Amino acid sequence: MARIQDVAKHAGVSVASVSRVLAGLPGVSEPTRARVMASVEALGYRPDLAARRLRSRRTDTLGLIVSDIRNPFFMEVSRAVEDMAYANRLRVMLCNADEDPEKESFYLQMMRDENVAGVILSPTLARLNNYRPTEYPFPVVLVDRCNSMVEADAVVLDNMDASLRLTRHLVDNGHRKIAFFYGASSATGQQRYDGYLSALAGAGLSPIAQALKPTVEEARIAARNFLERQRPLPDVIVASSGLILLGLVEALRDTGLKYPDDIALAGFDDMPWTRLLTPAITVIAQPTYEMGRSAIELLLARIAQPEQVVRRIMLRGELIVRESSQARRAPPSAQQ
Repeated sequence: MARIQDVAKHAGVSVASVSRVLAGLPGVSEPTRARVMASVEALGYRPDLAARRLRSRRTDTLGLIVSDIRNPFFMEVSRAVEDMAYANRLRVMLCNADEDPEKESFYLQMMRDENVAGVILSPTLARLNNYRPTEYPFPVVLVDRCNSMVEADAVVLDNMDASLRLTRHLVDNGHRKIAFFYGASSATGQQRYDGYLSALAGAGLSPIAQALKPTVEEARIAARNFLERQRPLPDVIVASSGLILLGLVEALRDTGLKYPDDIALAGFDDMPWTRLLTPAITVIAQPTYEMGRSAIELLLARIAQPEQVVRRIMLRGELIVRESSQARRAPPSAQQ
């Protein structure tokens, strides 16, 4: 097995120069850097990462704690984080908190034990409501979930604006009874609910809303019960997330209702199936990959400059109008 001394001899440089190149440090010319990397490749050299971490008391590992890995939104965020980490020759420790504060606490403690360089966290509502950045020995960037009371680096969607625009679109299409199903365990769900309420208030309409655990099965059961007992039906039913939206589609199937003929449908997250279903579903598309990329950029900047000012990146969702939210047709008696 090649040693660092072998790389230095092969490249014709000092061991210190090889160390600087491998650590990504400045002070090495580009020709020298290229020669060292060519020697590393030729000799098949692999640095002893464990020994390096012990010597430097630093780690090349980042933590990523997501709320629900089954959610395609977090899959895309994770992909962006991993892509950026690979480009910077960093490792990512991915954990799934399952919207469970205890599980989330366990993983945060594990990040302490592993001495990670920093963490990207999609916090539960319980943690966000009591969030104190100083309690963590590593920098933290919040992704997807934050509120105005928290002083932390964060990348979020402008949830209130997105929900307000989606609801206004439905109102403009003649829908007056708008049911809204939203996640109860996150700030994101609450912010989207607030946007819905704001749009209804502006139109002089009353809310029909239900908070629930943001999973497909919970949404399916809640929506099925709602659709079976609610008469007359609302004009439209809206989901605050992609998982809830899928649960609503399954509930419509279970009850034999067709959208948009019996009830219109809309929601968040432009997942592939929302485009493939017939009719296709109106959604707010989130810049998901950009959110993940921006989160790791904020984290790397915080690691490099711990004292820099807190930064928050707020991105805008795109309203994609499709057939599922088409204009409400008047009942036969009104058309005569």
